Amino acid sequence: MGHVQPFLALGKADAARAGGKGASLGEMTRVGIPVPPGFVLLSSAFERFLEETDLNIEIDAILESVDAKALHTVEAASGKIQELILAKEVPEEIRNEALGGFKELGAEYVAVRSSATAEDGASAAWAGQLDTFLNTTEAELLSNVRKCWASLFTPRAIFYRFEKGLESEKISVAVVVQKMIDSDAAGIAFSVHPVTEDRNQLIIEAAVGLGEAVVSGQITPDAYVVTKDPLRILDKNLVEQDRALYRKKGGGNEWRQLSPEKGREQELSDAQILDLARLVMRIETHYGFPVDVEWALEKGSLYITQSRPITTLSAS
Repeated sequence: MGHVQPFLALGKADAARAGGKGASLGEMTRVGIPVPPGFVLLSSAFERFLEETDLNIEIDAILESVDAKALHTVEAASGKIQELILAKEVPEEIRNEALGGFKELGAEYVAVRSSATAEDGASAAWAGQLDTFLNTTEAELLSNVRKCWASLFTPRAIFYRFEKGLESEKISVAVVVQKMIDSDAAGIAFSVHPVTEDRNQLIIEAAVGLGEAVVSGQITPDAYVVTKDPLRILDKNLVEQDRALYRKKGGGNEWRQLSPEKGREQELSDAQILDLARLVMRIETHYGFPVDVEWALEKGSLYITQSRPITTLSAS
């Protein structure tokens, strides 16, 4: 049925072909969570690419040379594999499907995100191991897809699979292509307070501009603590932000300085904090476990751009 599937055609049972991110975005789209539209270039596209280019045999042989206790072998294997992937052309069939999906989105810019098929289980969280490319143009799409495929073999990702005992498992990667939200504010939220582990509290972290600045830890965001029952704002910690990440003209991202007045503003209004809290609680209730979500605010509308299980809580 081809290598591209829109979010609406995917659900939580599709992690083996759409990866953890792709399956979750499909699931949330289907139940009416406000997710920016997009599609997934399925793991079958990556596997087809490896077969058509005969890279699968070479990659397996290189991985067999890795000794996880010897960092230089991890780095050498990573360099060889990524170079091989980035040097090969995407097969025409996959190229046409991906570009066709981009055109159907009708977006000038998209986020291109790696979505590993062994992703975000209770004991193995690939979040942060693989690459994401924001504000990608049509001309950059295929190049960034290849980079997402190659990111399955960064030194960090190779070491991670050995550390988690996944070296003998088949791990593939899908690629999420999602309409880019030009966010006025963005950030992350946890449906359970990650420090106190109070299940009746959720925490929202917010910053001006793109949420990648928060996810990557490059800025300190505002933090709002909300109780679920009754639903109310318990605490607000406002941080002055001196710079923010924005879309660069022509694609990509850039840092811009903020005025002291802008940097001191509360990023979400109290009403928006409670609206976002309701969304986070709805996602947690749907999945039946605590979640870590990424969100964005554009022109007053809230969007959820990712959701995954929280894997750091004590067993209870």
